[in-house]
Amino acid sequence: MKIYVPRETAEGESRVAASPDTVKKLAAKGADVVVESAAGARSRITDAAFEEAGATIGAINDVGSADVVLKVRRPTAEEAASYGAGTVVIAIMDPYGQDEALAAMADAGLTAFAMELMPRITRAQVMDVLSSQANLAGYRAVIDAAHEFDRAFPMMMTAAGTVPAARVFVMGVGVAGLQAIATARRLGAVVTATDVRPATKEQVESLGAKFIAVEDEEFKAAETAGGYAKEMSKAYQAKQAELVAAHIAKQDIVITTALIPGRPAPRLVSKDMVASMRPGSLLVDLAVERGGNVEGSKAGEIVEAGPARIIGYTNVSGRVSASASLLYARNLSAFLETMIDKDSGALKIDFDDELVKATLLTRDGKVVHPNFAPKASAEDDGAAKNDKNAGGGE
Repeated sequence: MKIYVPRETAEGESRVAASPDTVKKLAAKGADVVVESAAGARSRITDAAFEEAGATIGAINDVGSADVVLKVRRPTAEEAASYGAGTVVIAIMDPYGQDEALAAMADAGLTAFAMELMPRITRAQVMDVLSSQANLAGYRAVIDAAHEFDRAFPMMMTAAGTVPAARVFVMGVGVAGLQAIATARRLGAVVTATDVRPATKEQVESLGAKFIAVEDEEFKAAETAGGYAKEMSKAYQAKQAELVAAHIAKQDIVITTALIPGRPAPRLVSKDMVASMRPGSLLVDLAVERGGNVEGSKAGEIVEAGPARIIGYTNVSGRVSASASLLYARNLSAFLETMIDKDSGALKIDFDDELVKATLLTRDGKVVHPNFAPKASAEDDGAAKNDKNAGGGE
């Protein structure tokens, strides 16, 4: 089995889909691992480090003979066309609203897996890219805020007077939010947080922060069986916004992390809320690539918004690429290892495996994931079933 790890071509992407540790593990299972030259340079992993772990350093032309391609970002249509038909591609696919991109992978005959669709079950914890990358994004959000903030985070008592602690408000207490809380607390800030899921209250308080929310009946039922946040009603959003607006006006830094899979990011902070903040205050919008939680945020920019500035950096986990790549590579390796035959070392995919079913996007020239398959195909399948049933009745 030949595994190929290319250098990422997406603008601003500094991560790589393998590490010396994962190369060593995959090579020990009999795989031939080829890493494109300089693929790990922006993550501080040299070609020599990959070679020492057992990889061969190759050129992009080598990808055509690969059985498996490990990537960070979804391949472009041009990249997909350069892979051999039947190639297994594992990456963060960002499939929502990307019908043309998924069709291009299907047309190229790729067997494509989306790591962000990995089910949140015990067996798959080590494969959870959303958690591994969001954890670092939450950390980096606080570091970026501290860098831009023109005051100290911790309270400082000096002979010349007391410097008050920074007030940090985290909106959205998933993995990124929890890490943001922990990091801000380590830096000495007074931290508050909010989320629509009731289970997060205890988590917030366990980190030494104060929980802020309208805790009504809708709030108590605002979590899916998979642990994700549900979209709240307009009435609840209005009540929560009123509570939050008064709280935001007193904050130095607001960090927003709220995302709903497959939908635009919910708007949490309005222009009026931003305008009410203290001079020199900051907002960090981790959802900016999905439309943003903060009104007025712009992807890739720091926006001046009255008394405040809105930080809208993209690919925030990639801003800690040396750490992000090591974790991401482990996520990929753990998933790929479930597809390797223990005896022969050959690629052997069990398409009935729950992990495979949840993440498989394209196969045999078609988009096969039920959430992304073209509607026309679904209708055709339904018509075919009706024809079959009609024939059987005769």
